[in-house]
Parts: sequence; C-alpha cells; structure tokens
Amino acid sequence: MINNIDKATILQRAIEANVRYVRLQFTDLHGSLKNVEIPVDQLRQALDGNIMFDGSSIHGFVRIEESDMYLQPDLSTWLLLPFAPDGTTIARLICNICLPDGTPFSADPRGILQRVMDEAKTFGFDDFQIGAELEFFLLRLNASGKPSTSPNDYGGYFDIAPMDAGENCRRDIVLTLEQMGIDVLSSHHETAPGQHEIDLPPTDALTAADRIATLKMVARTISRTHGLHATFMPKPLQNEDGSGLHCHLSLHHNGKNAFYHPDAVYHLSPIGTAFIAGLLFHAPAITAISNPLVNSYKRLIPGYEAPAYAFWSTKHRMPFVRVPTTLDDSTQIELRSPDAACNPYLTFAAILKAGLDGIRSQLQPPRPVDSSVTGMSEDERFQHQIVPLPANLEAAIHALEEDEMIQDALGLHAFSHYIQAKLVEWEQYRATVHPWELDNYLAHY
Repeated sequence: MINNIDKATILQRAIEANVRYVRLQFTDLHGSLKNVEIPVDQLRQALDGNIMFDGSSIHGFVRIEESDMYLQPDLSTWLLLPFAPDGTTIARLICNICLPDGTPFSADPRGILQRVMDEAKTFGFDDFQIGAELEFFLLRLNASGKPSTSPNDYGGYFDIAPMDAGENCRRDIVLTLEQMGIDVLSSHHETAPGQHEIDLPPTDALTAADRIATLKMVARTISRTHGLHATFMPKPLQNEDGSGLHCHLSLHHNGKNAFYHPDAVYHLSPIGTAFIAGLLFHAPAITAISNPLVNSYKRLIPGYEAPAYAFWSTKHRMPFVRVPTTLDDSTQIELRSPDAACNPYLTFAAILKAGLDGIRSQLQPPRPVDSSVTGMSEDERFQHQIVPLPANLEAAIHALEEDEMIQDALGLHAFSHYIQAKLVEWEQYRATVHPWELDNYLAHY
C-alpha cells in the first residue's frame, strides 16, 4: 500500500508515467477478480467515486432493479501493471463498492473485512496482521490452449532446476510482484509435481487480501507467457497434496503484539490462547468460507499434509492451528486449513470474527496435541476435544447456517447469497455422474 497518497498525487503520477488506461478492480462474493477499465481522461471522475457499473451482472450482488453501483477507489492501492500489451501503460486501483447514495454495499467482500477490522478496534486492537503462504500449480496447456492436468515438472519440496522446471516462471511472477511494489519473503517448489509456493510478509489484513488477489492475477498472467496455466484449484491432481493458503496471524495493541507474553508457555499470551479457542470453536463454519469449493474437501483428508481435524499444536505437522516456536516477541498463530481458492477478504473476516469471539467470551482451548491424531481412536480424540472438520461442502454449509457469529461477520446479504450459491454448487455436483463411478460400477452392475 502507498500511505498518505492523495488524488492530486495520483493524477500527477499518471501524467508522469504516461498512463493510458486505469483498471478499477474489485472482487465478487466468491473471490473472482473483476475490473472496469477506463481511459485515463476519466481518472479524475473515478477518484471521486463517480464510475458506475451494473451490480446485477456480478454473481451474488443484487437484483436487476437494484443494479446501479459505484466504485470507490482505495488510493493507497495505486500501482502500474508491468505486463500491459504493446507497451501501453496501464494502472490499477482496488475499489470498494458503494450504493448510489454513497453508503457502502453490505455484501462487498472488501467492505466486510474492513467492518470486522473496525470491530477489532473496539476491543482495543489497532492492527490485525496476516502473513500468507499461497500455493498453486503450474500446469501445461493442451493443443487447444486450454489447461490440462499435466504438471510442467515432477519436482518435489525445495527442488531446483532441472527438477523444478517451473522456477523461471515462478521467478518472473516474483519479479513482477516486486516491480509492482509488493514484497515477497520467499518462493519455492512445493511437494507435489508442478506445485509452487510464494510467501508474502505480514501486513494488515486488508493489504494482505489485496496482495493475494493481485498475486493470483499476476501468476495467471505471467504463466501464460511461459505456455503454462497457474491454477489455485485446491486439489487438481489425484493422490497428490493440494494447495493451501496458510495464514500467520497476529493482533496488535498500541503497536505491540497482543499474542506475545514473555513468561507464558510458547510465549503465547492469554489473548492468544483465547483467539485459538475461538478459531477451534468456530472451525466448522469458518471452513465453509475458507474452503469454498466441492473440490476443497478432497484436500482436507488425512495423509495429504492438510488438516482434517480441528486441534492445535506446537510440533504436529498437520494441525488446524499451529503456534510456531519463537525466541522473541514475534509470536504468531498459523491457521493451516484455508485453501488457495478462497476469497481472502471473507476468509480473513471470518477468522478475525472467530478470534474476537474467543477473546470476548474468554474461551479456553483444550491442551495442544503433538501426537498423531489420525492414529487415535474416536474415544481418544473425544478425550482431547478433537473434532473432525466438515467432510464435504454440504456439511460445511450446514455448519455455517448454525453459526450466528460467522454469519454476523458476513452480514445477512452476503450470507444468504453465499449459502444459496454454494447449495446450488453442491446439488450440481451430487447430480453429476463422475468417472470414478463409471470405472467402478458400469461393468459390474
């Protein structure tokens, strides 16, 4: 983000960079990036929030009779896109969505996150920071130029070329992000063939969500120049690990990390343990947001380095929540369940709302678990207060329908439209005859 930038500065920078077009970007309810592109001579009008679009055309927004909506740019998100065609200079601004009377649209995902962040301030927390580890696959294109399920390499964790045949593409993605002013901590090949990870440093949750949305756009654009397709589908390859969005969380009060206590076990403060308890308590409903696709639940199964149960740990490799060991005041809570396809704005809003509820209600989590959970009996998991995450999208949606706190994070409009869309998705999946069924049943029955 560019702090303390005003309209006059943006107009001057547009002239200096010879900007020809400006993309006004926003996300729909499901996290898909949208944009309205305007010629630069309309930039002043855009900065005043006077660019209108048809909200009824965006899935989950409004009906035709309520369609007029306006884009209100966040000036701090101004940047130049370095991959525009033909040398044309294009800039972008990320926008909030407003109604004709100027009030925020209640189902704008970015506005939803801002609303919950404002709620955190009433608790005395002036900053909610998130560092993100985003995983994705680089897949080959078929003869028709469409994505295939063939990975571009068969490298493994931390491999380098020639095993990591995607490192040049990944490096170009990182270089492009840095050219746009977005810092990157690291990048590497992940465990599955063709799977990669790019890590972003901690920043406020709104900026983190903006950067994740931008990273996805850049990855898809740059990968095409390498003849590849970047997919954030949670589980595109059978019998391989899926792609997650691991979130490193911290709350701050007067500039200090509220999760840190120098004398506490794991350096984790009572506020930190209450936040964890809130995440565990609301885990099923959070899953409906953080794991939004039918395909998401092919990742959340034992044996594929993704959590299948809601528990926390300091040592276990696959918990729902992990508290990394630290030697200073950088105590963080890592939530490992979200996947790469989630809407980061809604996911971060649900996470923060759950944690704040844990703090408000002074919840206490069960003891951390460092042994194998999948090897436990049901009675042992019950004794440790370990519950399974929803097994499919339908179960997750029902959990969300029963959790008023996470519903409140979304707001009535977003909640009702999200539930409706996801139930349609589930019913379409249920009605589809899948190849596995044909392979296993057609010749035998």
